[in-house]
Amino acid sequence: MSQPFLLAPIAECAPGPPGAQVRLAVLGARGVGKSAMIVRFLTKRFIGDYEPNTGNLYSRLVHLEGDHVAVQIQDTPGCIQVQEDCVQVLDSLSRCVKWAEGFLLVYSITDYSSYQSVQPLYQHIRKLHPDARTPVIIVGNKADLLHARQVQAKEGLQLANELGSLFLEISTSDDSQGVCDVFQYLCKEVSKLQHAGSTDRRWSSIIPRPKSPNMQDLKRRFKQALSSKVK
Repeated sequence: MSQPFLLAPIAECAPGPPGAQVRLAVLGARGVGKSAMIVRFLTKRFIGDYEPNTGNLYSRLVHLEGDHVAVQIQDTPGCIQVQEDCVQVLDSLSRCVKWAEGFLLVYSITDYSSYQSVQPLYQHIRKLHPDARTPVIIVGNKADLLHARQVQAKEGLQLANELGSLFLEISTSDDSQGVCDVFQYLCKEVSKLQHAGSTDRRWSSIIPRPKSPNMQDLKRRFKQALSSKVK
């Protein structure tokens, strides 16, 4: 069992300028390695044993394509319940989903029920973020435990294709670079979406709103009435 200080959130960074902050959430069933993935990304350390978390928020400045970006990552407790083939998303998840801008959906390749939780979690995200551009990556964790595999890679890929998401398998314990690549890619996708949104808002403020056809018609009739009186 890990020591208590290892379970505490990593110290938050100083707030950055507007648009330089990325909010991510890591979702999945209990025991799939969500906390280990986050700590691996932020500290390069692997800690294999965690007490059940209550939803820590981690924050760190991350070097991203020449810039320092304030990345906040919301860890989540086991946020689904599986009973008799029925997967229920807990209500407490909604606030986290609304807050985040990009998502990792994690399952363990050694736990088929955790794989079954991915689709309802994805649907819950799309319900609160209907914009299909909101980035979601499906991750099959614990890829080093091949002897205990219950979910084949082709199943993860098929599900990702059906949902229109990206997919990959990683081993948090063995592949620090793979974990970093996943988070870095998600940060980049969120950053692109932020920039696209700011550009759209800027253009909407520059381009004048079209005049109401009814008002234009009234002005035309008014001018016609004045010209007829002059004649």
